[in-house]
Amino acid sequence: MIELYYWTTPNGHKITIFLEEAEIPYTIHPVNIGRGEQFKPGFLAISPNNRIPAIIDRAPADGGAPISVFESGAILIYLAEKTGKFLPQDLPGRTQVLEWLFWQVGNLGPMAGQNHHFRQYAPEKITYAIERYENETHRLYTVLNKRLAGRPFIAGEYSIADMASYPWIVPHEAQGQRLEDFPHLKRWFEAVAARPAVRRAYARAAEINKEPLRLDEQSRKILFGQKGRP
Repeated sequence: MIELYYWTTPNGHKITIFLEEAEIPYTIHPVNIGRGEQFKPGFLAISPNNRIPAIIDRAPADGGAPISVFESGAILIYLAEKTGKFLPQDLPGRTQVLEWLFWQVGNLGPMAGQNHHFRQYAPEKITYAIERYENETHRLYTVLNKRLAGRPFIAGEYSIADMASYPWIVPHEAQGQRLEDFPHLKRWFEAVAARPAVRRAYARAAEINKEPLRLDEQSRKILFGQKGRP
């Protein structure tokens, strides 16, 4: 049984997609980041960076004590190795999947995240910041579009690289992007969206979070105003 500490963000969706695809039994523990639940001591014990998602595997493959994992990329690799699914065993295939997984973790996610922040959440509209992150998001969409030319999925076969990238493309309109400008990406996006497991993952999200994010002053402080606490 996998215990998933989760909220309905792109990084959270990555993990529910994998669990649904692999048909692994799991329990969701909602962590409402707008209410500051990510700072509770129990959650920080398994996710010291106070970010979702995180998991506890109560039945690890080695038969030992439960294992906790934080960071979405690390969780995807852990689950892929545990199940033997969605991460090739051959060296070239595995290397390609990991390249594109880390591309998402280090590029698409952070840049699109800053795009979301300055377009939607920042208390003042800073034109330079909006344009900078819209342009960088566009560049990354272009990289992915070129990669998908002539192949059905990012690394050939459907893998954790696709599961990592797809949730960050879902809010493309909010990022100022048009999928029509990226035909290979659009074809891939529609193929992933049509997968039954992906639909189930997003249905779970709709069940868990029925309230739109309300950015009052308290929520802004929780989400964007935190400093370290030595």
